[in-house]
Amino acid sequence: MLICIPEVLSKDEVASFRKVMDAQNWEDGRTTAGTQSATVKNNQQLPQNSDAARALGDKILEALSKNSLFISAALPQRIFPPLFNRYGIGQDFGIHVDSAIRGIPGTPVRIRTDLSCTLFLAEPDEYDGGELVVEDYYGTHEVKLPAGDLVLYPSTSLHKVTGVTRGARVASFFWLQSMIREDSHRSLLFDLDQSIQELAAEKGVEDPTCVRLSGIYHNLIRTWAET
Repeated sequence: MLICIPEVLSKDEVASFRKVMDAQNWEDGRTTAGTQSATVKNNQQLPQNSDAARALGDKILEALSKNSLFISAALPQRIFPPLFNRYGIGQDFGIHVDSAIRGIPGTPVRIRTDLSCTLFLAEPDEYDGGELVVEDYYGTHEVKLPAGDLVLYPSTSLHKVTGVTRGARVASFFWLQSMIREDSHRSLLFDLDQSIQELAAEKGVEDPTCVRLSGIYHNLIRTWAET
């Protein structure tokens, strides 16, 4: 399930992020790559333990905690602290799959990467190339979203970032462990939750059908959730 989530950050928030990021020193993006992905990764990254990266990451996590569409789609249990990257002219990230387990630096916490997230921080007309290309059972999907929008997709997917030929592609990227391990189960729960919300908006949350469906939704979470 690939889902685009609009306006996680406002345009003013994106501009504030970019002002901070542009003043930082960037490092080789391979510092956080796995064994296989390091051979095909060619970009720059903010040092993950820098004060700027931590502060901006916290703002992203705060925004996500208030985003009902993100919560509905991801059902997050743990979120890896957001990282930040930049692709200049001639830089790309070849086809790869994300590591299954990521340790959060400076802590004993390890998360299973169920979902991968890219939050775009540059407008599409600021750069050429730089599309996120995700391969799944249903084909190949190219994603290039407005600044402030986020794409969420299974970490099991093969994916890549095409080469940038003009400008710079700037983004935040991170992973999360969902309470619901199986992507097919998350998809069913997301569709059910969205349908319940539409029904509630039309008939009210006290409508008997809405109440029954809400019960089914929560009982399925009880059946499938890992806490």
